[in-house]
Amino acid sequence: MTASDQGPAAYKEAGVDIAEADAGLRHIVRRLAATWPPGGPGGGLGAVQMPIGYFANVIDIGGVGLALCTDGVGSKAIVAQLMAKYDTIGIDCIAMNVNDLLCVGARPLSLVDYIAVERADAGVLDGIAIGLAEGARQAGISITGGEISQLPDIVRGFDLVGAAVGTVPLDRIITGSDTLPGDCVIGIASNGIHSNGFTLARRALFDRARLGPHDVVPELGRALGEELLRPTFIYVPEILEIIAQIASVRALVHITGDGLLNLPRIAAEIGFVIDDLPPPPAIFGLIERAGGVAPAEMFEVFNMGIGFCVVVGAQDVAATLAILARHNRPAWLIGRAVGDPLKAVHLPQHHLVGRGKRFHPA
Repeated sequence: MTASDQGPAAYKEAGVDIAEADAGLRHIVRRLAATWPPGGPGGGLGAVQMPIGYFANVIDIGGVGLALCTDGVGSKAIVAQLMAKYDTIGIDCIAMNVNDLLCVGARPLSLVDYIAVERADAGVLDGIAIGLAEGARQAGISITGGEISQLPDIVRGFDLVGAAVGTVPLDRIITGSDTLPGDCVIGIASNGIHSNGFTLARRALFDRARLGPHDVVPELGRALGEELLRPTFIYVPEILEIIAQIASVRALVHITGDGLLNLPRIAAEIGFVIDDLPPPPAIFGLIERAGGVAPAEMFEVFNMGIGFCVVVGAQDVAATLAILARHNRPAWLIGRAVGDPLKAVHLPQHHLVGRGKRFHPA
């Protein structure tokens, strides 16, 4: 559970207040943790294995770890409505959930969806289902049920959320706790903006730059709406292979809202020096210029071209990159872990250092 799809100054101006969301989240976490059975790890049936706040959590179901998470597509749904194109948004819903399950080392198994609509439209619902089915195929999971709610007094258009489950051996849950200074960070390419930061992106591109979703932008080589609707990459096959074959996997990190500041969420007093980032896709430069967004905030809100990170021992970098190449995933050695009780993220190429949820000039 995280206060995702949010950032500071420009994002707050766009209507998203990260500080208030974080304050509310702390209250929620305190109350929900009170529902846990006693015992913690090793505590038996139903015992919760991790604190709230990681990408997914795990409970003990008779000696097997059941991983659970939930996430949605956020305001990317608005772009789907503007384009009247609904057959990819379901892929995003699957991706946001299964990629989170991977971060604890779990094999995703199944998902249920929740679709809230202003009013039912069979064509729209079928388009959403097409994307859900394709996402499930890519992830190798089933979709075992869901709910459709017509909420004309609450919803404008539609909202799409999923909740996913997977399994992981209780003694092989990955949290990053064994990450060591000198371990290497491999960044895997994103497919553009993925499913985070759309409130800021829409404000910059549609409101400030006065671009329309059907406008063809030369530097993108396609209509703006088509670029924004690129579906989130699903990393399941390649990450499961890495888990199975690479002995030194320390941490797996889905780069969503908060960007590379997701790296310090791992359970170790480790910081990161990310000093070899590839150039970000053109969409990010367009948002930065159109919205007058500071580089620090761009890295706080967006993935900036890196959709997932794998932290491994230096001896396994080549083997990990080889697996990703076999899966046709562009990936790079982008940095390394360093000992740091403050858990800072250094971006020397961009003269930024990040702590908590903020980047500042280095």
